[in-house]
Amino acid sequence: MDVVQAYSADRSLKGKLRRRLARLVERRPARLSLNRPMVSFSFDDVPATATGAGARTLEAHGVRGTYFISAGLAGREGPMGRYATRGEVLAVQAAGHEIACHTFSHLDCGSAPRGAIEADVERNHAALADWGAGEARNFAYPYGDVRQAAKAALGRRYSVLRALNPGLIEDGTDLNQTPAVGIEGPDGERTAQAWLARAIRRKAWLILYTHDVSDAPTVWGCTPDALGRLVGAAKAGGCDIVTVAEGAWRLAN
Repeated sequence: MDVVQAYSADRSLKGKLRRRLARLVERRPARLSLNRPMVSFSFDDVPATATGAGARTLEAHGVRGTYFISAGLAGREGPMGRYATRGEVLAVQAAGHEIACHTFSHLDCGSAPRGAIEADVERNHAALADWGAGEARNFAYPYGDVRQAAKAALGRRYSVLRALNPGLIEDGTDLNQTPAVGIEGPDGERTAQAWLARAIRRKAWLILYTHDVSDAPTVWGCTPDALGRLVGAAKAGGCDIVTVAEGAWRLAN
């Protein structure tokens, strides 16, 4: 069986410095003034549990999320279980969720050259189009890893390019390297709740992400109950819960 092996992006001091330096270049500042805070729930790589339990949890609360798809992983086994198939991805899209773009092979945009990044992204777009999923308008860097070459290659193609540095989207935030907060690991829900409270106080946009969604999640995922509690807290705090596409549209209009 074709199994995807776990991979870790460069977390050395050099890698951390590169990601920080990338925040200073190829910037596209947001123009943001919200009357109400916004929250987006997103899923990376998209294990089948994200299109299953993850989608059902959001839909039970009447909201929709954003799925960052690496088409080359579809149907394969990986460290978070089986990845969603074409049919499962199209089913959540038909239910009103957004289909967005990773790279086709889950390529590390922090280490790959610009040409390789552009080629892998084009391959992903072609695959999603062949599936019937349409044109993805937003992107998440696999592993959250990014450098100047990636921002230069993709910055004019997408409305939002999401990284993994924790934070809020506020006036002046770089839309080519937007922050996001993970709902993952034993402290994931508590961390997400703390950032949600900040977003509510500051009337900012918070993008949350996770991977698998199950009663026994991996270190990259969360439980359906944790996801549901966060949706409930966002609603109770007066947040508009939007897909990344809807949030980006509001910024532009």
